[in-house]
Amino acid sequence: MDSSAVNANVSVDDFDSILLYSPDESVWTTPDPSSSDFDAASSQWWMGTYHATETINASVSLNFTGPAIYIYGDSGPNYGSYEVTIDSNTTTLSAYSSSNASVPYLLYGNGALEYANHSLTLKNVGAKGSDSGGNGFLFDFLRMTVQLAPKGATVTNTTLQETDSSITYTGEWGNNTSTAFSGGGSKYTNGNLASFSLDFHGSAIYVFGDKKNDHREYNVYLDNGTAQTFNGTSGCGGAFGQTCEQQEPCLKFFASNLDGSVHSLRLENLAGVNQSYFDLDSIVLAVPSEYAPRELSDSSASSSASVTSSSSASSTSTSSSNGTVPLVSWNPMLLLFMAFIYLFKTRLH
Repeated sequence: MDSSAVNANVSVDDFDSILLYSPDESVWTTPDPSSSDFDAASSQWWMGTYHATETINASVSLNFTGPAIYIYGDSGPNYGSYEVTIDSNTTTLSAYSSSNASVPYLLYGNGALEYANHSLTLKNVGAKGSDSGGNGFLFDFLRMTVQLAPKGATVTNTTLQETDSSITYTGEWGNNTSTAFSGGGSKYTNGNLASFSLDFHGSAIYVFGDKKNDHREYNVYLDNGTAQTFNGTSGCGGAFGQTCEQQEPCLKFFASNLDGSVHSLRLENLAGVNQSYFDLDSIVLAVPSEYAPRELSDSSASSSASVTSSSSASSTSTSSSNGTVPLVSWNPMLLLFMAFIYLFKTRLH
């Protein structure tokens, strides 16, 4: 990682749709963000939610590009072991402890990966060896590092609300209003192949939206490339219905390491027989004063600097003019700032 460059740590919550849960959401439990007693501000968990399971081989996976990733969850007497696989390298670790750990608990960290496209799988393998607990496993959130610009450059985060004239919609879309949405509103559709598109400049793009159990799959096309398919199913078991709604912005798509040319994004809803929904809240563009995308390595992930620790994560946050984006400029060694971040519990950049 080039520490002299303009780097950002991107926080990915357990509810974000760029994560894939296996075999499906039914073997995972989570707090219901739409319940009347849900209070993210007083919760010890990032954004007030987590995904927990006692199912052996249940997993969560992510494709990401960058040199560092840190994964947080929990440790205590009810937990067993888990596997972290990055590319072809698998590490088996234990979340068992005779007493409950303080959270966030660092399940895994690696700050010495090649700057490359990586695949991550986090798998519950249950009680193993010296584990005296159960088969439980809990995932809260992760953070990954990306480079937005070279040394000496500046980066401006520009938020496009769902009503921005640069976004083109096809098919039928309706409008929602809520104070939880960025800008107070969102657009939604349950039309099959209903889509929106955007031409943009930026070294990174973030797409945010609502999440609910009547949401399902959607395709994203970046620069007219191959479709990337994601699943917008919410937590709470994932059974189809108007349940377990998370209106706080969920990350529906993210891409970085983009050059200075004009890029295109198109997202289409795959409504299927259930006529499932997709909601768009906002799009955020990281626009640098100078572009210098990294040449990606073909090397496998390095595991030589991987670390695990019961130490709490820490973050320092920088605010944008709108203050709505979960981009955290973060250093895992600065433990002093832990209390500050978990007082406010907001996604900042």
